[in-house]
Amino acid sequence: MSGLYFEEFFTGQEFAHSWTRTVTEMDNVLFSTLTMNVQPLHLDVEFAAKSEFKRPLVNSLFTLGLMIGMTVNDTTLGTTIANLGMTDVSFPKPVFAGDTIHVRTKVLSTRASKSRPEAGIVEFEHSAFNQRDEVVAVCRRSAFMKKRPSEV
Repeated sequence: MSGLYFEEFFTGQEFAHSWTRTVTEMDNVLFSTLTMNVQPLHLDVEFAAKSEFKRPLVNSLFTLGLMIGMTVNDTTLGTTIANLGMTDVSFPKPVFAGDTIHVRTKVLSTRASKSRPEAGIVEFEHSAFNQRDEVVAVCRRSAFMKKRPSEV
């Protein structure tokens, strides 16, 4: 298990996640069709060619999921109980097939759970960047995290 326990996080802590991922056309088509998002800006090359972007946009919810997923190994793998929510989600620049994404995370706050003494809440800010280091996605995520197990 490589995730961190609640006590290992602190406000201001930053992670530059080492994993990167090049987004493919297949990622976009599969995600869009699996989620029944038939927006032609994602699926129709001819339609997208007439848009201001001149090519299909990667589905923003794929980008959001990829951004959060790329953080899991360094932060919450095996130590999260649940995601409590995502807020302040934005996509300042579009993502296209062929873009390579990397992610950084900052811990915004931590607090012990009032109802569950074995857990705490960590608020993260995740930021995704393309290969030109342009911000393509940002969100705040609250995660319900396990505290370190008591030594017996």
